Amino acid sequence: MATKTVQSRILGPDGEPIRYEVLEEEISAGGVTGIRQVWHSGVTGGLTPPRLAQILEAAANGDAYEYLCLAEEMEERDLHYASVLGTRKLALSGLQIRVDAWSDDKRDVEIADAVREMLALPAVDEALFDLTDGLGKGYSVIEIVWDRSGKVWMPATLEHRDPRFFRYDRETGHKLRLLDDADPVNGIPLAPFKFVVHRPKIRSGLPVRGGLARLAAPAYMCKAWAWKDWMAFADIFGLPMRVGRYGPGATKEDIVKLMAAVANLGSDAAAVMPDSTRIEFQAAPNTNGAADFFEKLATWWDKQVSKGVLGQTMTADDGASLSQAKVHNDVRLDLLQADAKALQTTLNRDLVRPFVDLNFGPGRYPKLIVQVPESEDIAALTGALEKLVPMGLRVEQSVIRDKLGLPDPDEGAELLTAPAVAAPAPPAAATPARTRRAENREGAPRDREDQLVALLASRADPVVGQWVERIEALVQQAGTLEEVRDGLLELMPDLDSKRFAAVLQHALAIAGIAGMSDAVDDADT
Repeated sequence: MATKTVQSRILGPDGEPIRYEVLEEEISAGGVTGIRQVWHSGVTGGLTPPRLAQILEAAANGDAYEYLCLAEEMEERDLHYASVLGTRKLALSGLQIRVDAWSDDKRDVEIADAVREMLALPAVDEALFDLTDGLGKGYSVIEIVWDRSGKVWMPATLEHRDPRFFRYDRETGHKLRLLDDADPVNGIPLAPFKFVVHRPKIRSGLPVRGGLARLAAPAYMCKAWAWKDWMAFADIFGLPMRVGRYGPGATKEDIVKLMAAVANLGSDAAAVMPDSTRIEFQAAPNTNGAADFFEKLATWWDKQVSKGVLGQTMTADDGASLSQAKVHNDVRLDLLQADAKALQTTLNRDLVRPFVDLNFGPGRYPKLIVQVPESEDIAALTGALEKLVPMGLRVEQSVIRDKLGLPDPDEGAELLTAPAVAAPAPPAAATPARTRRAENREGAPRDREDQLVALLASRADPVVGQWVERIEALVQQAGTLEEVRDGLLELMPDLDSKRFAAVLQHALAIAGIAGMSDAVDDADT
């Protein structure tokens, strides 16, 4: 009796209901035979410009099999390409992931907690690294095998699939299809909720043309030639020339023995020959600079690969100063941020959404965020806060803790606090006979100073308050300290400084008059 197909009311991206029985099966595994074989032949042996052009053109026209073989072998054979590509992969897969609920509603928070529990599975960490394989090849595919043995649908395994098991459709060049015995030429559509397909947005156009391997392939071929010629040069000119000489009386047998002795000296450094023959060692011809040529050529190609993969060469090839490294690291940070956004989009679309739909139904989805840490200038940040907070700027403590990389303190934990300010020493007691005179000299001026401060505050507070409001809005909208600095410079001419200057002028005049009054009082006493 045939198994009944169970369809869901949940629709996949193609608008068709998902099939529950497919979710728990492996449908794209490879084998020894069939259309999806796990063993593949190499393509880089004897790679020439016409052959490389043929491989790249075939990939651009939809047949990417040989291109994907080339991309894999480049990572295996070229140490520099493997290093810089691995650096970019590890930088991306090592980022922390945060899940934000759609809202503070209890239901939305519950869904976000479930997504966090799913992302904590060990298989997810491995899958994140497997998805970065798309940086070199243009795309990477993970098959989700779901498990329904518990209360919720959870990924049992996340299996990385060989990209050669797939191909893009001929109509658009953007829809990935699974090669299958049912259609070994064009492939079949991918089952919904079964695959995580990551296409890094390295360049616009067809995804299959966006892999870094396509960009680095000419450099790989040319450097391979440089290495081959360099080794041939070393084989010829690295050792002195061995010349065998024989006299007119040497027999044919002596000549054969001499030839064998000369050949053996190249590897064994030992030979037996007749007395009538001899061997001379002659220095290799002058080849000054020839070896440097091959080294410079190979190094130049390595630098081009570094520029293409990392966006710079400082941290990959050269010893750079701290200031230079910071400038180039910023460029590399831009690439990492772009990679993180692309991976974030993939995970939200192909992992978070299916998980929520299967367990909670379609609705409001939590947002998975791949966090890229940015180094903060702590001295500049604390200096700005020290000046702006007393002026009325309101800043959340949690925001500053995040920028400094400090966690929220646990309840009851011992906290660092500002040192206590010592209380000022009380003034010495005046003698009874002079108590009233001391009050006239000390108390009255203090009262007058308080009055002047209150008067200045009442006149200046409206002006300063407007400044604080505009500066606070600027700081809240700015994303970095550099934007705060530039915004303050642009804001400075618009601040109403004339009213504040007039208030200060009046206050200084009143203070001068009060001072002269105090001097007259002291003279009278």
